[in-house]
Amino acid sequence: MIEVRNVTKSYGGKPIVDNVSLDIHKGKVTSFIGPNGAGKSTLLSVISRLSAKDSGQVLIDGREVGAWDSGQLAQAISILKQSNQIGVRLTVRELVSFGRYPYSKGRLTAADREMIDQAIAYLELGELQDKYLDQLSGGQNQRAFIAMTVAQNTDYVLLDEPLNNLDMKHSVQIMKVLRRLADELGKTVVIVLHDINFASCYSDRIVALKQGRVIREGTVEEMIDTAVLREIYDMDIPVELIGGHRLGVYFADYTK
Repeated sequence: MIEVRNVTKSYGGKPIVDNVSLDIHKGKVTSFIGPNGAGKSTLLSVISRLSAKDSGQVLIDGREVGAWDSGQLAQAISILKQSNQIGVRLTVRELVSFGRYPYSKGRLTAADREMIDQAIAYLELGELQDKYLDQLSGGQNQRAFIAMTVAQNTDYVLLDEPLNNLDMKHSVQIMKVLRRLADELGKTVVIVLHDINFASCYSDRIVALKQGRVIREGTVEEMIDTAVLREIYDMDIPVELIGGHRLGVYFADYTK
């Protein structure tokens, strides 16, 4: 389990994450939602130790994140940030192999190659594995980066807005894969999302942030509520139009 206790992170004297406490349970899909500037991405970075917190605690399986050896932490948590720009030209397979670095340190073993093969197959990238990333569509590219995190084989998978710039078809494909990571492989998936339709369809729990604070958290049923959404977004959002309700079947079946 990931435990966040009274965590604060400021930039320029302004708190971006303000005294946040929450629990992220194992084997579940948890989505962070909220308006722009709510602190969602910053909180994800603090949890993964990409950004240093100013105060508070982040416990990974009961151990403070700052106490983890870097190599051990990379075997426990993988994170996919919004910007996935790489300065060298790589094939899909070469990218996915980077996920094994915490274990192989660049010297791939037979076990590493097997894990790479499994990740490529899991993301249905077999026919694309020898193509270069710059030859792929946006959705294919994102699947390749997620395959890299799958190859890393961590218990915790953190993703910062993985649906950015993707159309509905590719967004559904990505969210189905993330759902399968939890259901089939027992991974704990934490996602920053802007689209509450996808959050409602594929999450087990939703955490809402606003102005750096957690203002609501709960199950989809508890969170997809008119009064709750008004509190988060300062506007009325018709619950009957959200994916987990009226559009749920459509989102779940939209694969072609």
